[in-house]
Amino acid sequence: MSDQIHEQLKSLVESHPVVLFMKGDRQAPQCGFSARVVEILDEYLPEYATVNVLADPAVRSGIKEFSSWPTIPQLYVNAKFVGGCDIVTEMSQNGELDDVLGMKRAEVPVPEVFVSDAALEKLTHFYDGEGAPTVRLEIGPQWQYGLDFSEPRPKDVVVEGTAWRFVMSRAAARKADGLKIDFVESAEGGGFKIDNPNEPARVNQLMPEELKAWMDGNKPVEVFDVRTPEERATASIVGTTLLDEAGAKRLEALERDVTLVFHCHHGGRSQRAAQQALQLGFTDVHNLAGGIDGWSQRVDDTVPRY
Repeated sequence: MSDQIHEQLKSLVESHPVVLFMKGDRQAPQCGFSARVVEILDEYLPEYATVNVLADPAVRSGIKEFSSWPTIPQLYVNAKFVGGCDIVTEMSQNGELDDVLGMKRAEVPVPEVFVSDAALEKLTHFYDGEGAPTVRLEIGPQWQYGLDFSEPRPKDVVVEGTAWRFVMSRAAARKADGLKIDFVESAEGGGFKIDNPNEPARVNQLMPEELKAWMDGNKPVEVFDVRTPEERATASIVGTTLLDEAGAKRLEALERDVTLVFHCHHGGRSQRAAQQALQLGFTDVHNLAGGIDGWSQRVDDTVPRY
């Protein structure tokens, strides 16, 4: 580890009372162990610092040497190394984490949940128990949702409706206030739809036909091509901007609520670019599914395939 990285890490742990070195960030953990520690800390602290080790390989390797600990995540409190996921989990269960952080777990308010008539009708239809249906709501670290019939467990948060009851973990309850559950029908069949105002922005997959409709309808949209100049010379979509140095400056200058679309050859590189745009604060970000190759096959066969 270089002296520069050592000083950078030393400054990070000394500049914040609580620092979590993790994969991803607090809103979007990128591994289950990091997500678990975030869930625990969220029960105690409204604010704490996180460092995404995936953003800097030097920090990722350096923190392991700095703390003499081989895995991520790593928690520091008052500039002292506490431990990784297993240790933090055990300390939260036996009460030691209360002493380390100097506080008790915060109370979790009962969230407000809205259930449409269509959703209630389906839940009641599928429920084979007595009385109003009791439904477990799960919200995973990557904002994955689950609905199942289940009785309350110890420490569950219970939300009582007029003709239903939802039960959920404390971690889910912190993410559920204002959540709406509906049931919608489509050509492929029916399904529950969850709208959660707490969910952070994510990259949306945009089909080539949808982008074509946007362009034809003059929808305000910025489309960035993340391929190389050589690839762009071979095939390109009219109206797009190459994400070179000039394109990057153009992107940086845009309002953060603009509609962004990224594309590459098949969709992999553009997905990563779109995720980086989210980290820059953009909120309406799309990846062109299938890339320019999908565009050639589904929209405009005059665009060369390569």
